[in-house]
Amino acid sequence: MTQDLRLAIVVNPDLPLGLIANTAGAIAIGLGARLPALAARQLTDRHDRTIDISSNQPVPVLQADAAAIRALLLKALAQPDEGPGERAVVPFPAFARSLHAYAEYEAAFPGRDLGEEAIDGLGLAGPAKWVKSLTGSLRLLR
Repeated sequence: MTQDLRLAIVVNPDLPLGLIANTAGAIAIGLGARLPALAARQLTDRHDRTIDISSNQPVPVLQADAAAIRALLLKALAQPDEGPGERAVVPFPAFARSLHAYAEYEAAFPGRDLGEEAIDGLGLAGPAKWVKSLTGSLRLLR
C-alpha cells in the first residue's frame, strides 16, 4: 500500500504557533496509529544504534481556515472507503482543547456534530489520487 500512499496534514494558520504544532503532532500520531505501515519500522546505523523512523512518506503540512477544513473533512467522510485500512481521516476538533483527558473527549464526541464544529486540523492518508483530489488546491503552511 505504501507505493500509492499519500499523506497530508491541514491546519488552520490563524492558530497560535504552539497550537499549530500541537495539532499537527496529534494528527500525525493518529495517522500513524491508523496506518502503521507509515512508520512502524526501525533502522540501525553502522555503530549498531537503532532508531524508530518518523515516516517513510513525505508529510506536507498545508493550510486552510476552520470552515474549509470542516468542509474538507465532511467531503472526505462522504466518499466511500475502498476497503479496510485503505484510508485514514484524522480530525482535530477545536472543542478537544477544552478537555483535559481523553476519556472526556471520548464521552463528549457522540453528542457533537462535526458538520457544526470548528476543526483546527485534519490528517488524511490513503491512495494518492484520493488525497490529491481533496488537498490539491491547498497551499503549504508557511
